[in-house]
Amino acid sequence: MTDSISLPTSDWPVLEAGWVWLCGAGPGDPGLLTLHALNALRQADVVIYDALVQEAILDWAPQAEHIYAGKRGGKPSAKQKDISLRLVDLARAGKRVLRLKGGDPFVFGRGGEEAQTLVQHGIPIRIIPGISAGIGGLAYAGIPVTHRDVNQSVTFVTGHDQTGEVTSSLDWEAISRGSQVLVIYMGMKHAERIAGALMAAGRAADEPVAVVVEATTDKQAVLETTLGDLVADIAASKLAPPAIICVGRSVLMRQVLDWQGMAAGAAPRDLDPLGRGMPAEAQ
Repeated sequence: MTDSISLPTSDWPVLEAGWVWLCGAGPGDPGLLTLHALNALRQADVVIYDALVQEAILDWAPQAEHIYAGKRGGKPSAKQKDISLRLVDLARAGKRVLRLKGGDPFVFGRGGEEAQTLVQHGIPIRIIPGISAGIGGLAYAGIPVTHRDVNQSVTFVTGHDQTGEVTSSLDWEAISRGSQVLVIYMGMKHAERIAGALMAAGRAADEPVAVVVEATTDKQAVLETTLGDLVADIAASKLAPPAIICVGRSVLMRQVLDWQGMAAGAAPRDLDPLGRGMPAEAQ
């Protein structure tokens, strides 16, 4: 990738010296980057990027200094305070700073914390949303996060808090009752506790579950299982984070919507996985 791709004619915003733009890089596939993100990459003097940002995306900013600031559970990582204050220092040095975060910066990405720090230090900011893995990653797996015959609500949950443990502030019973489909970010490490909490709160052990790892990349893998078998099947699969876990009957739709599998020549496993007994277009 280079800067040879032309942006459509438009009044694109200018990344000024001393500004920080906080930008979502999407779930992995560089093609899911927004045009505003591409415009920012073209202008930046410095790109500070996270662990889940694909290296190919950085190729769109050959003129910029690339600074890694990844935070991965269980591995040595930069402290959040240091990352936030470095953004301040770079902006005060007159740099055009792009903070590039996987997915969407405001969806379990600490973008709000970083943006608040910048504003408190008098640094002007712009927020560029990105496609969150909980939506885009599931779509690449052939799982619609909402489907009229399955759910009228969806809940996005983080699998751990700032300490790395399952967050104590979540009311799993209320979450279990309140939403037909659950999308859990960063929950693979604590899958046993999460599955146990959901079943204790009333979710059925045979409820469909999908685990999508390395979503939208060429390393993407999908495990289809049930809530009761989730822990054993993860162990047997030897899959590792980063992962999105989806709980709910919408997972069944992968049997008919695994578009990547079909593109590779596989046939749909079930044209009516929800058992409606009628064509999809029928009311």
